[in-house]
Amino acid sequence: MAAQPQVAKDPNRIWILYSQNPQRLSPLHLLSLALLLQVVLGENSYLSHICSNTDNYTSNGTYETNLNNLMTSLSYSVPRSRGFGYVSVGKDPDRVYGLGLCRGDVSSADCKTCIADAKTQILKSCSNEKEAIIWYDYCLLKYSNSDFFGKIDTKYKVYMYNTQNVSDPASFNYKVRELLNEVATDAYDDHNSKMYATGELVIDGSEKLYGLAQCTRDLSRANCKECLDDAISDLPSCCDGKQGGRVLGGSCNIRYELYSFVNSN
Repeated sequence: MAAQPQVAKDPNRIWILYSQNPQRLSPLHLLSLALLLQVVLGENSYLSHICSNTDNYTSNGTYETNLNNLMTSLSYSVPRSRGFGYVSVGKDPDRVYGLGLCRGDVSSADCKTCIADAKTQILKSCSNEKEAIIWYDYCLLKYSNSDFFGKIDTKYKVYMYNTQNVSDPASFNYKVRELLNEVATDAYDDHNSKMYATGELVIDGSEKLYGLAQCTRDLSRANCKECLDDAISDLPSCCDGKQGGRVLGGSCNIRYELYSFVNSN
Protein backbone atom coordinates (compact mmCIF):
# COMPACT_ATOMS: atom_id res chain seq x y z
CA MET A 1 0.00 0.00 0.00
CA ALA A 2 1.41 3.38 -0.97
CA ALA A 3 2.29 5.81 1.79
CA GLN A 4 -0.10 8.70 2.18
CA PRO A 5 1.69 12.02 1.72
CA GLN A 6 1.91 14.52 4.55
CA VAL A 7 2.43 18.20 3.83
CA ALA A 8 5.30 20.07 5.45
CA LYS A 9 6.88 23.48 4.92
CA ASP A 10 10.35 24.39 3.79
CA PRO A 11 11.63 27.97 4.35
CA ASN A 12 11.54 28.50 0.58
CA ARG A 13 9.04 25.99 -0.75
CA ILE A 14 6.06 23.82 0.13
CA TRP A 15 7.04 20.17 0.54
CA ILE A 16 5.28 16.85 0.52
CA LEU A 17 6.78 14.37 2.97
CA TYR A 18 6.11 10.66 3.26
CA SER A 19 7.78 7.54 4.60
CA GLN A 20 8.38 4.18 2.94
CA ASN A 21 7.21 2.67 6.25
CA PRO A 22 3.85 4.40 6.88
CA GLN A 23 2.90 1.87 9.57
CA ARG A 24 5.85 3.13 11.62
CA LEU A 25 4.64 6.72 11.78
CA SER A 26 3.39 7.45 15.27
CA PRO A 27 0.33 9.64 15.96
CA LEU A 28 2.69 12.17 17.53
CA HIS A 29 4.72 12.17 14.30
CA LEU A 30 1.61 12.96 12.27
CA LEU A 31 0.70 15.70 14.72
CA SER A 32 4.20 17.16 14.40
CA LEU A 33 3.84 17.24 10.62
CA ALA A 34 0.49 18.97 10.92
CA LEU A 35 2.02 21.61 13.17
CA LEU A 36 4.61 22.34 10.50
CA LEU A 37 1.82 23.77 8.37
CA GLN A 38 1.36 26.53 10.90
CA VAL A 39 4.90 27.83 11.06
CA VAL A 40 7.74 28.92 8.81
CA LEU A 41 10.75 26.84 9.73
CA GLY A 42 14.24 28.13 10.28
CA GLU A 43 17.42 26.85 8.66
CA ASN A 44 17.83 24.00 11.12
CA SER A 45 14.36 22.64 10.47
CA TYR A 46 12.90 19.51 11.98
CA LEU A 47 12.13 17.21 9.05
CA SER A 48 10.81 13.89 10.30
CA HIS A 49 11.16 11.08 12.80
CA ILE A 50 10.18 7.42 12.93
CA CYS A 51 9.63 5.32 16.04
CA SER A 52 10.13 1.59 15.56
CA ASN A 53 6.96 0.63 17.46
CA THR A 54 8.34 -2.91 17.74
CA ASP A 55 9.96 -3.15 21.17
CA ASN A 56 9.66 -1.06 24.33
CA TYR A 57 11.86 -0.56 27.35
CA THR A 58 10.78 -0.12 30.95
CA SER A 59 10.93 3.37 32.43
CA ASN A 60 13.71 3.83 34.99
CA GLY A 61 15.27 0.55 33.90
CA THR A 62 18.77 -0.31 32.72
CA TYR A 63 18.02 0.28 29.04
CA GLU A 64 16.75 3.80 29.70
CA THR A 65 19.84 4.58 31.77
CA ASN A 66 22.09 3.33 28.97
CA LEU A 67 20.11 5.30 26.38
CA ASN A 68 20.41 8.53 28.35
CA ASN A 69 24.16 7.98 28.78
CA LEU A 70 24.48 7.28 25.06
CA MET A 71 22.68 10.52 24.17
CA THR A 72 24.95 12.49 26.48
CA SER A 73 27.99 10.90 24.86
CA LEU A 74 26.78 11.73 21.33
CA SER A 75 25.97 15.30 22.36
CA TYR A 76 29.65 15.81 23.15
CA SER A 77 31.37 13.55 20.63
CA VAL A 78 29.55 14.43 17.39
CA PRO A 79 30.30 18.19 17.35
CA ARG A 80 33.90 17.54 18.45
CA SER A 81 34.51 14.86 15.81
CA ARG A 82 33.88 16.88 12.64
CA GLY A 83 30.17 16.19 12.74
CA PHE A 84 30.00 12.44 13.21
CA GLY A 85 30.10 9.93 16.03
CA TYR A 86 28.81 6.52 17.02
CA VAL A 87 28.95 4.65 20.30
CA SER A 88 27.40 1.77 22.22
CA VAL A 89 26.65 1.79 25.93
CA GLY A 90 25.96 -1.07 28.35
CA LYS A 91 25.87 -4.83 28.07
CA ASP A 92 23.40 -7.20 26.44
CA PRO A 93 20.45 -7.47 26.69
CA ASP A 94 20.28 -3.76 27.54
CA ARG A 95 23.04 -2.52 25.27
CA VAL A 96 22.20 0.56 23.17
CA TYR A 97 23.82 1.58 19.89
CA GLY A 98 23.65 5.16 18.70
CA LEU A 99 24.86 7.41 15.91
CA GLY A 100 24.83 11.13 15.16
CA LEU A 101 25.66 12.90 11.90
CA CYS A 102 25.72 16.59 11.05
CA ARG A 103 25.59 17.98 7.53
CA GLY A 104 29.10 18.48 6.22
CA ASP A 105 28.93 22.27 5.92
CA VAL A 106 27.48 22.87 9.41
CA SER A 107 29.63 24.59 12.03
CA SER A 108 30.55 22.84 15.27
CA ALA A 109 28.26 25.20 17.22
CA ASP A 110 25.27 24.56 14.94
CA CYS A 111 26.02 20.84 14.99
CA LYS A 112 25.98 20.84 18.77
CA THR A 113 22.65 22.68 18.84
CA CYS A 114 21.10 20.34 16.31
CA ILE A 115 22.18 17.17 18.10
CA ALA A 116 20.86 18.61 21.38
CA ASP A 117 17.51 19.43 19.75
CA ALA A 118 17.35 16.00 18.11
CA LYS A 119 18.16 14.28 21.39
CA THR A 120 15.38 16.09 23.23
CA GLN A 121 12.82 15.54 20.48
CA ILE A 122 13.50 11.87 19.82
CA LEU A 123 13.33 10.92 23.50
CA LYS A 124 10.06 12.82 23.79
CA SER A 125 8.46 11.62 20.56
CA CYS A 126 9.57 7.99 20.86
CA SER A 127 9.45 7.54 24.61
CA ASN A 128 10.09 3.96 25.77
CA GLU A 129 10.95 2.88 22.20
CA LYS A 130 14.10 0.74 21.89
CA GLU A 131 14.77 2.02 18.37
CA ALA A 132 14.13 5.37 16.67
CA ILE A 133 15.51 7.86 14.16
CA ILE A 134 15.09 11.59 13.64
CA TRP A 135 16.13 13.98 10.87
CA TYR A 136 16.75 17.72 10.91
CA ASP A 137 18.14 19.91 8.14
CA TYR A 138 21.45 20.01 9.98
CA CYS A 139 21.67 16.55 11.53
CA LEU A 140 20.54 12.96 11.92
CA LEU A 141 20.28 11.00 15.16
CA LYS A 142 19.39 7.33 15.58
CA TYR A 143 19.62 4.61 18.20
CA SER A 144 18.76 0.92 18.49
CA ASN A 145 19.11 -2.15 20.66
CA SER A 146 20.64 -3.91 17.61
CA ASP A 147 24.15 -3.34 16.31
CA PHE A 148 23.76 -1.41 13.04
CA PHE A 149 27.27 0.00 12.76
CA GLY A 150 28.81 -0.41 9.32
CA LYS A 151 25.55 -1.69 7.83
CA ILE A 152 23.32 0.06 5.30
CA ASP A 153 20.03 1.04 6.95
CA THR A 154 17.29 -0.34 4.69
CA LYS A 155 14.51 0.03 7.27
CA TYR A 156 14.05 3.77 7.50
CA LYS A 157 13.66 6.15 4.60
CA VAL A 158 11.72 9.38 4.13
CA TYR A 159 11.10 11.26 0.88
CA MET A 160 10.47 14.98 0.50
CA TYR A 161 9.65 16.78 -2.71
CA ASN A 162 8.71 20.26 -3.83
CA THR A 163 5.13 20.63 -5.00
CA GLN A 164 6.27 22.84 -7.89
CA ASN A 165 6.79 21.10 -11.23
CA VAL A 166 9.40 21.91 -13.88
CA SER A 167 8.40 22.69 -17.47
CA ASP A 168 10.47 19.91 -19.08
CA PRO A 169 10.52 16.92 -16.69
CA ALA A 170 12.47 14.53 -18.90
CA SER A 171 15.37 16.92 -19.46
CA PHE A 172 15.34 18.12 -15.85
CA ASN A 173 15.31 14.58 -14.43
CA TYR A 174 18.30 13.71 -16.58
CA LYS A 175 20.23 16.72 -15.25
CA VAL A 176 19.31 15.87 -11.66
CA ARG A 177 20.59 12.33 -12.04
CA GLU A 178 23.74 13.57 -13.79
CA LEU A 179 24.53 16.00 -10.98
CA LEU A 180 23.72 13.64 -8.12
CA ASN A 181 25.77 10.83 -9.65
CA GLU A 182 28.75 13.19 -9.79
CA VAL A 183 28.19 14.43 -6.24
CA ALA A 184 27.74 10.88 -4.94
CA THR A 185 31.00 9.81 -6.59
CA ASP A 186 32.75 12.66 -4.78
CA ALA A 187 31.15 11.64 -1.48
CA TYR A 188 32.46 8.06 -1.51
CA ASP A 189 35.84 8.94 -2.98
CA ASP A 190 38.72 7.46 -0.97
CA HIS A 191 40.13 10.93 -0.30
CA ASN A 192 36.88 12.37 1.07
CA SER A 193 37.17 11.93 4.83
CA LYS A 194 33.73 13.43 5.54
CA MET A 195 31.90 11.29 2.97
CA TYR A 196 29.99 14.47 2.11
CA ALA A 197 29.91 16.39 -1.16
CA THR A 198 27.97 19.13 -2.89
CA GLY A 199 27.92 20.39 -6.45
CA GLU A 200 26.12 22.53 -8.98
CA LEU A 201 25.22 22.31 -12.64
CA VAL A 202 24.07 24.98 -15.08
CA ILE A 203 20.88 23.64 -16.65
CA ASP A 204 19.39 26.52 -18.66
CA GLY A 205 21.19 29.78 -19.33
CA SER A 206 22.10 31.12 -15.92
CA GLU A 207 19.82 28.79 -13.94
CA LYS A 208 21.65 26.35 -11.71
CA LEU A 209 20.83 23.05 -10.11
CA TYR A 210 22.38 22.31 -6.71
CA GLY A 211 22.99 18.87 -5.23
CA LEU A 212 24.20 17.15 -2.06
CA ALA A 213 25.15 13.61 -1.05
CA GLN A 214 26.31 12.33 2.33
CA CYS A 215 26.89 9.02 4.08
CA THR A 216 27.37 8.13 7.73
CA ARG A 217 31.06 7.53 8.24
CA ASP A 218 30.71 4.08 9.78
CA LEU A 219 30.03 2.77 6.25
CA SER A 220 32.70 1.43 3.95
CA ARG A 221 33.22 3.27 0.66
CA ALA A 222 31.49 0.41 -1.16
CA ASN A 223 28.48 0.56 1.16
CA CYS A 224 28.32 4.35 0.84
CA LYS A 225 28.19 3.95 -2.94
CA GLU A 226 25.48 1.32 -2.70
CA CYS A 227 23.42 3.46 -0.31
CA LEU A 228 23.66 6.59 -2.48
CA ASP A 229 23.01 4.69 -5.71
CA ASP A 230 19.88 3.24 -4.15
CA ALA A 231 18.71 6.68 -2.97
CA ILE A 232 19.26 8.18 -6.44
CA SER A 233 17.34 5.30 -8.00
CA ASP A 234 14.33 6.25 -5.83
CA LEU A 235 14.03 9.70 -7.41
CA PRO A 236 11.80 8.73 -10.36
CA SER A 237 9.18 7.28 -8.02
CA CYS A 238 9.28 10.06 -5.42
CA CYS A 239 10.33 13.27 -7.14
CA ASP A 240 9.65 12.99 -10.88
CA GLY A 241 9.74 16.45 -12.47
CA LYS A 242 9.77 18.26 -9.12
CA GLN A 243 11.83 21.42 -8.58
CA GLY A 244 13.40 19.97 -5.43
CA GLY A 245 13.66 16.64 -3.71
CA ARG A 246 15.31 14.72 -0.89
CA VAL A 247 15.79 11.13 0.12
CA LEU A 248 16.51 10.86 3.84
CA GLY A 249 17.87 7.54 5.04
CA GLY A 250 19.47 6.14 8.14
CA SER A 251 22.84 5.69 6.40
CA CYS A 252 22.86 8.28 3.63
CA ASN A 253 20.90 11.14 2.13
CA ILE A 254 20.69 13.10 -1.10
CA ARG A 255 19.11 16.41 -2.02
CA TYR A 256 18.71 18.65 -5.08
CA GLU A 257 17.29 22.16 -5.46
CA LEU A 258 17.10 25.08 -7.85
CA TYR A 259 18.54 27.28 -5.10
CA SER A 260 21.69 27.03 -2.99
CA PHE A 261 20.89 25.46 0.38
CA VAL A 262 24.30 24.86 1.97
CA ASN A 263 26.46 27.27 3.97
CA SER A 264 29.19 28.99 2.00
CA ASN A 265 32.77 28.52 3.17
